[in-house]
Amino acid sequence: MDAVTQVARAWREAERVVVLTGAGISTASGIPDFRSPGGRWERYQPVSIQDFMANEDARREYWQYKSDTWQLISSAQPNAAHCALAELGRADRVHLLVTQNVDGLHERSGFPSDRLVNIHGTDSRIQCMSCGKEESRRVGQDLFDAGQLVPRCGCGGPFKPATISFGQSLVAEDLQRCFGEAARCDFFVAVGSSLVVSPVNQLFSEAKTAGARCAILTASETPFDGAADWKLEDPLEATLPILGNRVLAS
Repeated sequence: MDAVTQVARAWREAERVVVLTGAGISTASGIPDFRSPGGRWERYQPVSIQDFMANEDARREYWQYKSDTWQLISSAQPNAAHCALAELGRADRVHLLVTQNVDGLHERSGFPSDRLVNIHGTDSRIQCMSCGKEESRRVGQDLFDAGQLVPRCGCGGPFKPATISFGQSLVAEDLQRCFGEAARCDFFVAVGSSLVVSPVNQLFSEAKTAGARCAILTASETPFDGAADWKLEDPLEATLPILGNRVLAS
């Protein structure tokens, strides 16, 4: 029995499935990841939340980067891997999907919102760092495009895309939910993630320690390859639709 068939059978037999997705699921949609050669970390120096709050130049630098990437993200479309997960989610074959991505492609693919956690936030919203008011990203982008290099709220505070910046804490409730579900699942699937970003990468260990079978679907090596029950390295936009069809064929 080939590995894809084995993973599909494990998925089909599972009662609670938790999926973690990373940047690799979106590369087929034209969104490059951070860490691969030529990725964004080679061309961009991250701005920490501390620098953003303290320095107007840092805020301008941050918004320029975010504006550049927004043009790419907003025009990208969900690929076959996103759509396969959305179909599995609508069929109740994914109990919780945790994504490290901020591109909003899972939402746009139709994955059920009540079972989706954007653990690193989303680029589709902005938040005032003074009063906490939230708006759609379009509000901030329109201000930026009109010449306001640091878009500001009516209260005067700076807006920031609602992503988790370096030095900024993850949402405690989201973390608690993700780790709780990982500890209760019987099948855990990491999709397109290098599994090196803490603490989210520890969802794998949480699930494995609790007795779940675990699959890693990514072309790159991860620190958990040796502990996985299956490692699939074929392109996600090809593998996930096959998996989804076999799971739903039962």
